Formats: sequence, structure tokens, C-alpha cells
Amino acid sequence: MISKTLTAGLALVSLCTALPAFAGGEEPITRPHLDQNAGTQEVTLRGRTYANLGLVGTGTVPAGTADFLGDTLGSFSSLQIAPGSWKRVGDHYEGVLWTLPDRGRNDPAARLFFDYPARLERFRIRFAPGDGQVDIVPDGGLELRDFRGRPFTGADPGDGTLTERSVLLPAPADGTGHGKVSLDAESLQFTRDGSFYIGDEYTANVYYFDRGGRLRGVIQPPPAVVPKRGGAAYFGSLEPPETGRRNNQGPEGMSLSPDGRTLLVALQSALMQDSASGNAAGRTAIRVLAYDVQASPTPARPIGHYVMQLPAYNDAGDGSVANRTAAQSEIRALDDHRFLMLARDAAGRGAEGDRPIVYKSILLVDLAGATNIAGTRYETGGASILQNPDTPALRPEIVPAERAEFVNLLNPPQLARFGLDIAALSEKWEAMDLAPAMDREHPADYFLLVGNDNDFIARHCRMSGQSCDSAIDNDNRILVYRVRLPAPLR
Repeated sequence: MISKTLTAGLALVSLCTALPAFAGGEEPITRPHLDQNAGTQEVTLRGRTYANLGLVGTGTVPAGTADFLGDTLGSFSSLQIAPGSWKRVGDHYEGVLWTLPDRGRNDPAARLFFDYPARLERFRIRFAPGDGQVDIVPDGGLELRDFRGRPFTGADPGDGTLTERSVLLPAPADGTGHGKVSLDAESLQFTRDGSFYIGDEYTANVYYFDRGGRLRGVIQPPPAVVPKRGGAAYFGSLEPPETGRRNNQGPEGMSLSPDGRTLLVALQSALMQDSASGNAAGRTAIRVLAYDVQASPTPARPIGHYVMQLPAYNDAGDGSVANRTAAQSEIRALDDHRFLMLARDAAGRGAEGDRPIVYKSILLVDLAGATNIAGTRYETGGASILQNPDTPALRPEIVPAERAEFVNLLNPPQLARFGLDIAALSEKWEAMDLAPAMDREHPADYFLLVGNDNDFIARHCRMSGQSCDSAIDNDNRILVYRVRLPAPLR
């Protein structure tokens, strides 16, 4: 049974607060980044004004819920309203919600993985703005298959590989998941015809599936992004590569432009060669790739390759020097060069230790003024985009994308309307989508759905027929914000 949210009054304070925009690289966040504004906030980026009208709803899926394959349901590494399914019915909205779990319950420190078949989870979602109630009801799902028609595995591949249709893919050489393609699914994007893309953290590949869940093609990343050791591809997640995507920091964000022509793919944090020495605050400069998918759903190379700088923060929140990067976990495109990006710390319910929650925000990003490094040595080889290895400052010829904070999840007054507080927030907020408000007076108003990845943390957990119980329940939750864009999405 799916729990219902607490009801609350949703009257918004009429006072608007303006927020600043940044090109990146501003002062790091060293204390908890809280927003006490209960009303509407506006931000202007590159001449366009956006408004965050506030938190208007929330709903949960209990942590111990079993999915259509009998495993504990783990979401949301990514989510999307099924194209064409969102509709207004009287005083509420209804739709079909697809969500993406990642590679299954795991404990990398103990080298424990399950032979978890990759899948999409399907829900029926109902949202009543009048009381903020969001009902999320499981409604089956879709198991994914590789080129051969075999299920994927969530097991770490180590240095194992296999080849399908001339594509080198990760696969455990022995043990759990032996003979299957390993998939650590982190980002999801549907096309208008029901086919879809999934971003994989092991390879940094983007996989293209038909509407039945069968693999039909692969977008392989540029050479600079491929994880390599000794010049050869290395897809394991337990140890870092020498160049390319950092282990467990792959294509966490992916989204199609509303016109369906441009696929944007963002890495979670800096590539190995783009990481400054010292602590993890030097991983702020991430790569964002743009692919033209109009002629082919799996183009050979990007048409755009950009750099965007994430915020740095101090994980103790005590005012000390920054020591972490607020890695990005999802993007949603507004057009072929503007998108929303969810950046966060690694603290909250489900995280190890007792670090305070410091930063969880949704950013506006615009690539229009950024340097396109497609086809340069920064893409075709392992050249670093940094001036020197001791600082995350970029080379002078590289202009990063501009960004501005849009929605701060750490807003006590707004959370309190729904009986929530910051301490109750989950660690991993990793999913977003936009659904139209269908308001004639405000045609550019949208509901922004934000979901957490609960990492299968439940007191009663089952996976592949085995117990995977945790000490706590970390429920799957969706927060719904109402936002006003400069114009309707086309």
C-alpha cells in the first residue's frame, strides 16, 4: 500500500526574491546552504527570467515495497513522465511515471554485488495541487535485454569484457553475473515513439533501447571520457581509472531537448585528467556532451562538448575550507543549450556517518556562451582542461557554461508545510522531470518533480531471492515544485 502525503495549505508569499547568476567558480559553500524564503523567488540568466513558486506537493513509495520482479523496489536514479500520458482531470493531474533503479543493492567495500537484472519501474501517479497529495502506485515494469536478448547484470565487471556487435562491453569474467553485460543505470530519457536512452556508469556509454526494452544501439563516449588504464578500456567501479570518467561518476544526467533533436549528456563530476590534486573539491569542472540524434539515434560523435563548473563545499559545514564537490545527479533540457541540473552533497538519510546536510540545489545552466571543445585535443585525447594540476581553474581559452541557483531543496519553511524537515531528507536526490501545469493564464508554468535514489535501503529487503536488510527504511520520495519558465517548452 502506498502512503499518502500530509496535507498542507499552499498559499505562497507574494514577495519575490531575486537570486544571482554565476559563470562558475564563485566562493565555495562552507556552511549549510539553507533557504528561509517561503515565497516566490526569481532568477535571471542570460536575459531570461525564471521563477520558483515553491514546494507544492510530495509523495512516497515505502522502502520495503516489492517490484514486479519480486525484488525490493529501488528508485529513483532517474524518472520521467511517459510521453503523452500527463493529463488534467478535474482538480488533479494523472500520468504514467517511469523510474530507473541503478545496479541493485551492493556493498563495494565488501565487494558484494547481486546479479540484479536491469529494469524500468512503472507507476501510476496522481497529483492534487489543492492539498499537495501525490499518490504513486506501482504498475509493473520492463526488464531490459542486451543485443542477444539476455538480461543485464548489476555486478561489477572488474576487468572483464565481452563484445557484441563490435562494441566492447563490460561483463564479469567469473562469479556473480558471469557472461552477462554489466549495467549501472543512472539516467533515463524517452523519445516520442516510446524508445529510450539509458546512461551507464561502468562505461560512460549511452544505450538506446526500443520500446520493448531490447538494446538496439550504443552511443560510445569520446576517447577523453572512456575510462582507461594503460591505454586500454577499464570498466570496473572499485578502482579509479587513469583517465576518463571517474569510477562511480559517469553520465548521471541525460536529457533530450523538447524538439527531440539534441541529446545532452552530463558527467557526474570531473574526469580523472580534469581533477585537481588534493581533496575532492578539485572535481568541479565537468564535461557536458551534445549529440544530434535527428538523423541517427546513435551518432558516432558529439556536435558539442562543453565544460560546466559545479559548486564546491565543506562536508563538515563548519566554515572550513572546501573539501568536496557537489556532484550533479540529473539534468532536464529546456532547449538545445539550456537545462536544469540537480547538484548535491553526499549527506542525508541513507548516508554513512553523521555529516550535516550542506547543499542540495537545482541549477539553471546555459551553454550558449561556453567554448565548444568538440574535436579538439580535450576530446580526442587525454589533455586536461585545467591550467595546472593544483587548481580547478580552467585554461584561459575555455569559457565554462553560465549557471544560477534556481531551487534550493534545503528550505525549512516550505518543507514544514508537508511535515518534513531537512534532517529527514534522503542523501541521494537523483531524478527530475517537468510536467506542464496546463494553466491558460500561465502557459509557461510547470511542475518540477524531484526524486531520490534510496539505494534499496529497507528494513525488509529482498534481492535475487536473498535478504539484504538494513537498519533503517529510506523511503522513495518525490517532491513537486511549481516553476515558471520564460516561455513554454517547444
